[in-house]
Amino acid sequence: MFGLSLVVTLLLSVPAFTQVITNANLLPGTWSTGSGAVTTGPGFCTPENTSFNYPKNTGVSVSFTADGFYELARYRFKGNATRHKCITGLLNWHHGTYTVDQTVNSVILTPFGDGYQQIQNTCEAITNFIENYNLTEKYREYRIFQDPVDGNKLHLFDEGGAPYAPMFYKSATPIMHPTKSLRNVSRPVGSGSVKHQKRNAGEMSSSPASVGLVVVALIVTLAGGVAGPLFL
Repeated sequence: MFGLSLVVTLLLSVPAFTQVITNANLLPGTWSTGSGAVTTGPGFCTPENTSFNYPKNTGVSVSFTADGFYELARYRFKGNATRHKCITGLLNWHHGTYTVDQTVNSVILTPFGDGYQQIQNTCEAITNFIENYNLTEKYREYRIFQDPVDGNKLHLFDEGGAPYAPMFYKSATPIMHPTKSLRNVSRPVGSGSVKHQKRNAGEMSSSPASVGLVVVALIVTLAGGVAGPLFL
């Protein structure tokens, strides 16, 4: 009897979560994974000169406006199963317009074409380079949960239905660059063409590869390759 009462007490003490899966009006604002070290906007990158400011920690951030614009920022490490010291550091940024299909609760991000990403791997012939990024990203489903402690949490799911890491609501006002093309890009990446800009590792404020070697436990193996969605 005492055991049953204890179970009931524990169940009643668990905070309730309210799931919202159809209200796209809750999307506008800025969302970020984990500690929120990665946030969209000028603090993450400067598109005019295709540069990045390395955050303290890895993560992903996405911002939405109420009138259909988005911006996405990523900072990730990619491990190598056969060459453990060959860790790839990746920063990725793009922005454009988004659409929500309320019938299936999916989200599609369509970039302006001026996005780019920086990739570093000391084991490759070109250890550090920047390339254009212009891939449309589709998320099969989105869900927003009401967390009694942390507030709203955004969950996105890939096309196979697998969930990405949840993102927490950081700002009701989207933290973003201007919602227009910010670079002159003659050959965007969409069809597979890539414009490389070689950079030496010494030009960066910090090295993602060296950070990854020190904090190996934090490395996440990315799904989908370098050019695909990296919301893990």
